[in-house]
Amino acid sequence: MMYTRAQRDDFDSWNTPGWSTDELIPFLRKLETYDGPGDPSLHGTSGPVRVSSGPFRSVETEDDFLRAAAATGCREVKDLQDLDRNDGWQRWWRYVSPEGVRSDTAHAYVHPRLRDGKHPNLHVVVEAQVVRVLFEDDGDAKRASAVEYAPNPKFNPDATGRERRTVRARKLVVVSCGACGTPPVLERSGIGAAPVLERAGVPLVQDLPGVGYDYQDHHLTLYPFRTSMRPDQTIDDVILGRVSLEAARERKEPRLGWNSIDMAAKLRPTEEETLGLGETFRAAWVKDYKDKPNRPLFIMAMIQVYIGPPALADEPIQYITMGNCTAYPYSRGHLHITGPSPNDPLDFDVGYFGDPGEVDITKQVWAYKKMREIVRRMSTYRGEVPGCHPQFAADSAAACVRLEIGDANPFTTGEKGAVADIAYTEEDDAAIRQWLRETVQTTWHSLGTAKMAPRGDLGVVDADLSVHGVRGLKVADMSIAPANIGSNTNNTAILIGEKAADIIIRELGLGGAK
Repeated sequence: MMYTRAQRDDFDSWNTPGWSTDELIPFLRKLETYDGPGDPSLHGTSGPVRVSSGPFRSVETEDDFLRAAAATGCREVKDLQDLDRNDGWQRWWRYVSPEGVRSDTAHAYVHPRLRDGKHPNLHVVVEAQVVRVLFEDDGDAKRASAVEYAPNPKFNPDATGRERRTVRARKLVVVSCGACGTPPVLERSGIGAAPVLERAGVPLVQDLPGVGYDYQDHHLTLYPFRTSMRPDQTIDDVILGRVSLEAARERKEPRLGWNSIDMAAKLRPTEEETLGLGETFRAAWVKDYKDKPNRPLFIMAMIQVYIGPPALADEPIQYITMGNCTAYPYSRGHLHITGPSPNDPLDFDVGYFGDPGEVDITKQVWAYKKMREIVRRMSTYRGEVPGCHPQFAADSAAACVRLEIGDANPFTTGEKGAVADIAYTEEDDAAIRQWLRETVQTTWHSLGTAKMAPRGDLGVVDADLSVHGVRGLKVADMSIAPANIGSNTNNTAILIGEKAADIIIRELGLGGAK
């Protein structure tokens, strides 16, 4: 939903021929029709994916938030998606048409070609699960020759639930099942670490220890706040069932075409702030961030709706929820099969906050404090939602605040430093860390589980996305990302698809990129 590009340093850090930022900009432009601000040479004007402001945005809330952010030292940036800008808040754009229709890859790429009558060789099988890729001998190596899948018996009357069907491939198989789906498919196909496949009872085709290794995600935490906003400035009335969705559709309510995220940021701490975050964090900062101003420490967003346990949204008021998202976590997990069937459980360890030195959780502590200082300075702020924030002692300066809806906010200021920041004690910091460990969750930004790198570096695919050691098999999804990115992953996933299409077109002799 959020139009968010990676940073220049991100693609360049992949250190792969053909995948530098300058080489990828044509594909970034090709995929989009962009209506937003910024340098037109960096954005596309005729691509299949629409990027616009949509039919609605709460400008008065944006102005209120940006004034509060400025009071904490944060700046507004007109275009944080130009690959170079960083450390600021932007009035965010989204994958939606000006009329409010979401622009996703299915509707942008697949559906038009299914309906135009010009692509009789395009077939889509729905309600089916990929089991594995099949191989045949091809000289001194194995070649991908077919895909085995299982139809869903609930939607296929002639399917038994155990049936397997096969689609033959004369030239190429491309696995595109995502960072969580591709490793199990590869491992069930015999591609993966030999010990993993032996335990799962799958015959080895190619020993690639990098499959399912190095799982990464952006760690997400969510914090709702009470506000005095008008009902038409959030989507609480729709989400919480206060109004009829059918009635809203009938009157063509513009908020139905709104993702409720008008403000978001890529943020970094100041040098002074890093000095107070501990020696381990400081060492990581100096190594990976200090001299790389292109890298954000955090992605942050204001979501104009309540996100939390329904029972705690018990007032007939409007809410916002702040989302804090770690940009480049050090924590790593893994994802492996335990048997040959798609129904066998996965050995899946997300690895959140598992990094040595607890740098990732320290990042989240910093982000919580920064986020809270901004929100409490908004004119519409009326306090935190109890039960959705760390459990501070009642007499702590960090304890949740409750202001009545009709009262003015005493923390509102237009001058930086006019309101003192909350003073957190060691006990408060411990409460934040405990809360983070209990509530951290996925941002659905998984990547890196079949990375594009040399085989000796635990790589699974090469620069042309071909799986090492076999023929006729490629991977094209976020699993191939060799390193994390300072953004939501949707834009990069589409980019990988466009780049993969160009590679395949050239390999098959069908012409160049268009």
